[in-house]
Amino acid sequence: MPELDKQAYLAYYSNVGEKDYVTFLGESGTDRYRHYHRWERGRVILFRIQYEALIEGEWRPIVRYDTAHGHPHKDVMHPDGSQSKEEFPHYSNAEVLTYGQRDIQRKWRQYREAYEQEMKR
Repeated sequence: MPELDKQAYLAYYSNVGEKDYVTFLGESGTDRYRHYHRWERGRVILFRIQYEALIEGEWRPIVRYDTAHGHPHKDVMHPDGSQSKEEFPHYSNAEVLTYGQRDIQRKWRQYREAYEQEMKR
């Protein structure tokens, strides 16, 4: 590879990356946060973050923020399999990613409680 091409290659790919991890919330080991995002040239191009709860021996997605369908949005899952959707039409992927992270970190207990209450109906 010629030196100029190698430099261009390194410049491009040093600005591309992804982050993917799962971490537990609280101390019980029954709540976790799943995170994935990819960026190019300093811009978040896609993401998926999700709060999951271990309920009745099964990991259940409860709240998800992602860029599925080409735009950032929030899905709240319900025990009957339905989902409530919230759109963020005037916000960037990075803004919704940050908002979603903070929302899940602050409210995961409330989301779990609401889901469990719906299961009792």
